[in-house]
Amino acid sequence: MNVEIRDMEICRDSGLCGGCAYQGVPYEEQLANKAGEVRGLLERKDIDCGALLDIEPAPDRYRYRNKMEYTFGDMEKDGPMTLGMHRKKHFMSIVTVDQCQLVHEDFNVILRAVLDFVTERGYSHYHKRTHKGLMRHLIIRRGVRTGELLVNVVTSSEEGFDQDAFVSMILGLPLENRVVGVLRTINDRLADAVYCDELRILYGRDYYMEEILGLKFKVSAFSFFQTNVEAVEKLYSYGLSLLDDFADKTVFDLYCGTGTITQTLARKAKKAVGIELVEEAVEAARANAALNGLDNCRFIAGDVFQALKTVGEKPDVIVVDPPRVGMSPEALDKIISYGVDQIVYISCNPKSLVNNLYYMQHYGYRVESVKPFDNFPGTKHCEAVSLLSRKKPAPSGIF
Repeated sequence: MNVEIRDMEICRDSGLCGGCAYQGVPYEEQLANKAGEVRGLLERKDIDCGALLDIEPAPDRYRYRNKMEYTFGDMEKDGPMTLGMHRKKHFMSIVTVDQCQLVHEDFNVILRAVLDFVTERGYSHYHKRTHKGLMRHLIIRRGVRTGELLVNVVTSSEEGFDQDAFVSMILGLPLENRVVGVLRTINDRLADAVYCDELRILYGRDYYMEEILGLKFKVSAFSFFQTNVEAVEKLYSYGLSLLDDFADKTVFDLYCGTGTITQTLARKAKKAVGIELVEEAVEAARANAALNGLDNCRFIAGDVFQALKTVGEKPDVIVVDPPRVGMSPEALDKIISYGVDQIVYISCNPKSLVNNLYYMQHYGYRVESVKPFDNFPGTKHCEAVSLLSRKKPAPSGIF
């Protein structure tokens, strides 16, 4: 495998931050480890795979993340305020990561400026034990293709945060990308997670624009979107290339998220139906389909198994892109019952992928190929795409 190697120095915070398990590991070794993991999973589960293909390297090893969620806190109890990631094996400690190699340098500039801003004004961070304090999180999102930035500071409802000064500080930073929105999210929940009790638009708008495979997407402050745009373009393009001609056919995109794959399918298919559990993602999918002038998309909010029982249509082709837990046996049974000739399975977790493939190969489908993708260099995460073809009608009596 010919992979262009372009190494940065090992990150200053590699010993503290838990983000990059493969920090300092040669990239070819990272790829070999991930490919070996997929191979081992297939072998241990005795998957009859027609072809295990070479792992696809990421387009870029560095600066590929388009979103980061940072936490305010301290490294040591009652120490100076920090802003960044949870410390490895010390969840209550926060490491300032203003030299992170996984994000565009604008993220690091903004992080450092925000930390200086709140420190100079003597703002307190939110304490997990006492549930008191002002500063909670900082979320930065970037449109890779559009160069747009969304900055969202998450605080409690305590008084004292100077919103106007914060906006002026952000807009005055020397950034390569353009800030299109500065937001403040109010979160008074007890859990150490980002919730939105109130969203205030301090400047601009509450979304940024992105483009994938020639389609435009409006990405709001809290909507899910793929973290590595260039890598996921390669993954989607490969996955859809596995399908036979599906013009004038009905295609189901299950676990469709904000409808990226659904809309790509709709440009060629007679009709594309996307099903997704998260209502907000479905609303975004519908809005983005309208933005792209696609009127042959239908999006349904609900559990995949329950939605399929009421959809009223039969697919000719199925694409699935489930969450890390994979597909439930009930959903698998329903999908298999359609008896479509081809299923493309896009997976963000090879372990659950292999479990689902094992089930499907015993109920009428052959695993034609599996191809791993390295969409997150420096980490142990690996994605994969599998093509399944129908080898015989689904056995009766299992539904």
